[in-house]
Amino acid sequence: MAQRKTAAVILAAGKGTRMKSRKPKVMHALAGRPMIEHLLASVRAAKLDRAVIVIGPKMESVAEAVSPVPAAVQKDRLGTGHAVLCAKDALKGFAGDVLVLYGDTPLLTTETLRRVMAARRKGAAVVVLGFEPADPGAYGRLVLGPKGGLDAIVEYKDATPQQRAIRLCNSGVMAADATLLFTLLSKVRNDNAKGEYYLTDVVALARKKGLPCAVVRAPEEELLGVNSRGEQAVAEAVIQTRLRAKAMENGATLIDPSSVFFSADTRLGRDVTVGPNVIFGPGVTVADEVEIRAFCHIEGAKIGKGAIVGPFARLRPGAVLGKEAHIGNFVEVKATVIEAGAKANHLTYLGDARVGAGANVGAGTITCNYDGFLKSHTDIGKGAFIGSNSALVAPVKIGDGAIVGAGSVITKDVPANALAAARGDMRVIPGWAKAYRERKKAEKAARKKGS
Repeated sequence: MAQRKTAAVILAAGKGTRMKSRKPKVMHALAGRPMIEHLLASVRAAKLDRAVIVIGPKMESVAEAVSPVPAAVQKDRLGTGHAVLCAKDALKGFAGDVLVLYGDTPLLTTETLRRVMAARRKGAAVVVLGFEPADPGAYGRLVLGPKGGLDAIVEYKDATPQQRAIRLCNSGVMAADATLLFTLLSKVRNDNAKGEYYLTDVVALARKKGLPCAVVRAPEEELLGVNSRGEQAVAEAVIQTRLRAKAMENGATLIDPSSVFFSADTRLGRDVTVGPNVIFGPGVTVADEVEIRAFCHIEGAKIGKGAIVGPFARLRPGAVLGKEAHIGNFVEVKATVIEAGAKANHLTYLGDARVGAGANVGAGTITCNYDGFLKSHTDIGKGAFIGSNSALVAPVKIGDGAIVGAGSVITKDVPANALAAARGDMRVIPGWAKAYRERKKAEKAARKKGS
């Protein structure tokens, strides 16, 4: 028998008033990625056949972020049941199950989604994902029958004291046959304390028809809804814990895991060592046997095998480090390729440049890449040596094996194996310093006497 198809309907029309932001709630980031994208990643991994996202008016940014997933607009926010009905046209002709999810619940795992779908395929007409929070608070309660099936979902405001004592709560996640779901939703009424059309009423309507309903349980952590900045911080902590565990399971050493922050797309190779207080922004790939020392900030960078970074280094987007390259303390690299074995060990800025294999860039060197209007390129050849406190004014090329004397300002190309030194001639005037001090002391004493 062919496996039934499943479509996800993701509700994301909430304004997120408590976030106090101009951005739609689901566009707030967790681990460097909008929270809606975390949920979509779990949906893709579960290999669902289709997805539709329900958004509110003027939420084009959400539609763009989830593209090519189609978006349906809920013009009037009349409750969760009404929101799901807004996706009906987008699913026209779809035969299979519908899994209703929430864009502000980004911590759901693929495994949990699969368990919900499996319960639906075992025969339950409607499957609801439930959980037992430490504090049930104002969550809707799941009322079970004598055989453990789901009899009803009761919203907190409509619950009796006995029902409020139930600890099994409704997450909002639900699975049902598409035809049945939309048929039941068409019969839902809004005669309740909030005057809304509740998706949860589907369970009562299904039970009236004698159809079996079931509950799948999940950890409270997965069902955290993000409605405020505080809840966003809690969700960030959960995701970071997951990412740290994954990194270590895959062969990386984190010296102080709790102080390392990852982005969702960070990729670490095996035998990578990460020191304390390292931050990975989006777009970072790290090869095997790399050492990243304490207090580094890395974003949009690719780090080659055996490279050493830090401490206190900053790799900005476009930084590419070759095999066994060294980027040391207080070095910033942006849009620059550091080839195999090249070194910039301290106090250096390298932007819009190439540093050839085996080259050495001395302390205090900067590539002067911006003239106030345009960025220009600096090319440092293989095996070149750049003396400390040098300024390389782009566009400029330092040839293979060339040496730039310390303190130089280089404005012209330097041929291969040449020496370039651009600084004023040194003068030595014997006794000048002593005479200067005596003159200044006398001047200071005269001023003091005159006052």
